[in-house]
Amino acid sequence: MEKLIMGIDPGTNFMGYAVISTQGKILKPRLIVSGVLDMDKIHDPYLKLQHIFQRSLQVIDSYHPDELAIESQFYGKNVQSMLKLGRAQGVAIAAALQRNIPIFEYAPKKIKMSITGNGMASKEQIAIFLSKFMDIRTTSENLDETDAIAIAFCHHLQGNLPTTGGSKCKNWIDYIKKNPDKLL
Repeated sequence: MEKLIMGIDPGTNFMGYAVISTQGKILKPRLIVSGVLDMDKIHDPYLKLQHIFQRSLQVIDSYHPDELAIESQFYGKNVQSMLKLGRAQGVAIAAALQRNIPIFEYAPKKIKMSITGNGMASKEQIAIFLSKFMDIRTTSENLDETDAIAIAFCHHLQGNLPTTGGSKCKNWIDYIKKNPDKLL
C-alpha cells in the first residue's frame, strides 16, 4: 500500500519541504515534490511564520501526505536562533495538525545516522547518499530541500526496519541474505 510522507526541514530564512511515496520496503521511495520556501528577504518574523504555515498547508492540501516527519530542535549556543527555529517548527506542525496528519520528529543526528551511518555527516554527504537510494538531483544550492527529503526518507526507514525473522543477524552476509532489498 502506498504511503506519502512529507518531510520538513524547518527554518526562518529557508524551509525545505518534500513529499515521498513509499510502498513497503521492497521498492525505492519515489520523490513526488520538493522545494525550498525562501524567506530571506522577509524582515518581519511574523510574516515568515505566516508563509511557513501557508506553504505547509498548500503542500499538504495538494499532495495529501499520510504522515509528517520534521527535524526536531537541537541544542545550540545561540538561544535566539533556537527560539526562532522552534517557532518555525511549531507553525509547520500546526499546519499538519490542522489536517489531522500524524507528526514524527527526528533529531538531526538520527537523520544523519539513518542515511549515512554517521551522525556527524555533512549536508553534502547526506545529499550524495540520498542520490544512491532515490532518484534525485542534488546541488549545493538546494541542501535545505535535500534535508527535507532526508527527513522523509529517515521516517520511511524507521517504519521499515529490516526484518530478521525475530533473530539477530550473525554477520553482514546473514543480514544481506535476510534483507536483499537493502543492497544498492
